[in-house]
Amino acid sequence: MNHLLEALNWRYATKRMNGKKVPQEKIDNILEAVSLSPSSMGLQPYTILVIENEETRRKLQPAAFNQPQLIEGSHLIIFASWTDVTEDQVNVYIRHIADVRKVPIETLDGFKASLMGIVNGRSTQSKAEWAARQAYIAFGTAIAAAAVEHVDATPMEGFNPAAVDEILGLKEKGLTSVTMLAVGFRDEATDVLSGAKKVRRSKDKLILELV
Repeated sequence: MNHLLEALNWRYATKRMNGKKVPQEKIDNILEAVSLSPSSMGLQPYTILVIENEETRRKLQPAAFNQPQLIEGSHLIIFASWTDVTEDQVNVYIRHIADVRKVPIETLDGFKASLMGIVNGRSTQSKAEWAARQAYIAFGTAIAAAAVEHVDATPMEGFNPAAVDEILGLKEKGLTSVTMLAVGFRDEATDVLSGAKKVRRSKDKLILELV
């Protein structure tokens, strides 16, 4: 736990990066952590897009209000949620569980019924909002994993999702961009806040213990 707390104290929403490439091993570790992130019923109703190509990142930069981290960083990780959750997607998931755990698919009928309750009992908008919340859980895991790897990361909600979706052709894939994470290494010479003390609400105001 101390290692994680040290990493979270070190992490900083980096404003300027130095262009240095993040070693592939560290990127792989961050993505492995993302793949292990919890999601409701384990469905993972999102796709993680990893963009290293600088030309593509330059195309996306105007959609992110020209934030420099898109170019100065090493990789851009986009969390794109499903725009709908369908019976076909649930069936694929149930078959995957049966294959991985080597159990008869019939033993999963109760679990499948619970998932189908979400599919058939909610509107498309409600399912899309639910999927986006699951993507945010993975997003938080990625931020913490990057800190453990001593890789700087800039969480980004400040972008035009419709523009990003159009540039990357996400609508045709049944996806929509939810949030982005630029990863790289901080440029301490130009990032004037990189050495500033971290400011957080005091725990006695943030945390309420109910008895």
